[in-house]
Amino acid sequence: MSRRFGQVAQTMVSSRANARPASSKITHMLLSAALGQGPVYCLSNTLRVYLNPPMNPRSSLPRCRTLIAAFIASVFLAACAGKPPVPTAIPVCPAAEPCPVCPVCPAIPPVAVPEPAPPAPLPLQPAHWADIAGWDADDHAQSWPALLESCKALGQRPRWIEICSAAIRIGPHPSRTVAQQFFEQHFEPWMATNPDGSVEGLVTGYYEPLIKGSRERSDTYAWPIRGVPEDMLTIDLGDVYPDLKNMRLRGRVVGNRVVPYWTRAEIDALGEDRMSAPTLLWAADPIDLFFLQVQGSGQVALPDGSRVRIGYADQNGHPYNSIGRWLVAQGELPLERASMQGIKNWARENPQRLEELLNTNPSYVFFRELPPSPGGPVGALGVPLSSGRSIAIDPRFIPLGAPVFLSTTYPLSDAPLRRLMLAQDTGGAIKGVVRADFFWGFGDEAGIQAGKMRQQGRMWVLLPKGATP
Repeated sequence: MSRRFGQVAQTMVSSRANARPASSKITHMLLSAALGQGPVYCLSNTLRVYLNPPMNPRSSLPRCRTLIAAFIASVFLAACAGKPPVPTAIPVCPAAEPCPVCPVCPAIPPVAVPEPAPPAPLPLQPAHWADIAGWDADDHAQSWPALLESCKALGQRPRWIEICSAAIRIGPHPSRTVAQQFFEQHFEPWMATNPDGSVEGLVTGYYEPLIKGSRERSDTYAWPIRGVPEDMLTIDLGDVYPDLKNMRLRGRVVGNRVVPYWTRAEIDALGEDRMSAPTLLWAADPIDLFFLQVQGSGQVALPDGSRVRIGYADQNGHPYNSIGRWLVAQGELPLERASMQGIKNWARENPQRLEELLNTNPSYVFFRELPPSPGGPVGALGVPLSSGRSIAIDPRFIPLGAPVFLSTTYPLSDAPLRRLMLAQDTGGAIKGVVRADFFWGFGDEAGIQAGKMRQQGRMWVLLPKGATP
C-alpha cells in the first residue's frame, strides 16, 4: 500500500497480512478534520480536504477542532434531553405461599406427684395381752427352765436384774398361774411386724442330731469336722456402724487386701494340707455331716460307745442356700418330698452327684467341742437350749434371751402350736423379723419333726416393762 497525507490509495494484497482496513483510516481523518473547523464547514471542508486537500490544511485545523468538539457535545446533550429510554420491567416475584399452620400440641395432663411411701413400720409394734391368740391356754410354767437359763446370760443387765432376781426367788417349779402372772407383771408384749406391714412369717424346725464319727481318720471315717480356721478374719461392722450391730464379715488377707473367705467347694478342694482349720473329728457320712452343719450343733457317737458334743463356733461368711430348694428347681424332687429325710434318700441314691448337691450351698460351719452336760446344746446366747421351748431368731430384730410367744401349727398340720418360747439361738438361714426356727430337741424323733416343719406363724416379743425396742 502507498500512502500520501490526506489521501489513501489502498491495494489489498493477499500476501500482506498486516494490511489495515480502510474504514479505520477514514474515521481517523474525519476526526482530525473536525478538530480544526466549525461543524458544517468543517464537515464539508473535511470532505473537500479528503478529495482535494489544500496545500496548508493545518491553518484551519485549530478552529475546526473546537467547533467539532462543541458539535459533538451538543449532539450528546440533545440525546440526553430527549425521551428517556423505557426502563426494563423488573419481574415481580410471585407471592410466597403462606407458612403451614403448626399443629396444636396436645394438652399435657398434669403429672401426678406420687405421695412419698409411708415409712416401714417398726419391727416391734405395741400390743396387749388380749391380742395374743392362745396366751391364756398355754402352760407358762413349761417355759420357766428356759427363762432361768436366759437369766444366766442377762441377769446382770439393768433391765433384767429385777426380773431375774424375782424369778430366782420364786424357785424352779412355779405353778401355771404363778408363771403367767409373773410374765404379765414384768413384761409388755410387742408384735413382730415385717417391713411390708404383714405379721406372719416362716417357722421351721431344727434339732440336735447324732452322727457317727471318730477321732482318727480312716476309710470309714473320712470326712473332716473342722474347727475355726486360723487365717479367717471376723470383722464386726457394729464396731464402726452402730446400725449394723450383730452384722459380721468373714474374710482372709491376700497381700494387702481382705477378700471373702473360702466357699464350701473351695474349702473341700484345699484339703487338709492347705486348710488352716484344725480337724476336731472325722465323720462317717458326708450328708449327715452336712445336716449337722445345718443344725449348728450335735453329738458324735465314737467307736468306743462314748459321745462328744460339738457346737457352732463360726461360719465362713457366705449365705446359706437350701439344697432342698435346688433339688426341687432341678426337677429331682417334688416339693412335698424335699424334707431332710427326702434329701438324704436322694443323696444316697445319687452318690455321683453328692458333691454337686452340697456345693450349691457355699456356707460352711465350723465347730467347737463342748464339755459334757445333761442339758441341750448351747445356743448363741451361751446357754443350753430347752426342747420345745427355745427358738432361733434374727437378733437384728428380736433381742437374744427375750421371751417370745409363738403362734403357729404343728408340722404338716393345721393343729395349733402356741407356746411361750425363749429366743436363745440364731442361724444362718434365720433372716427377717417374723422368722423363727423351733428347737425340737435331740434324737431321731426330734429330727423327723424338725425335718418336715415349714409352717406360717406369728410372734409376740415380751420386753421388760419400760423398755423400748
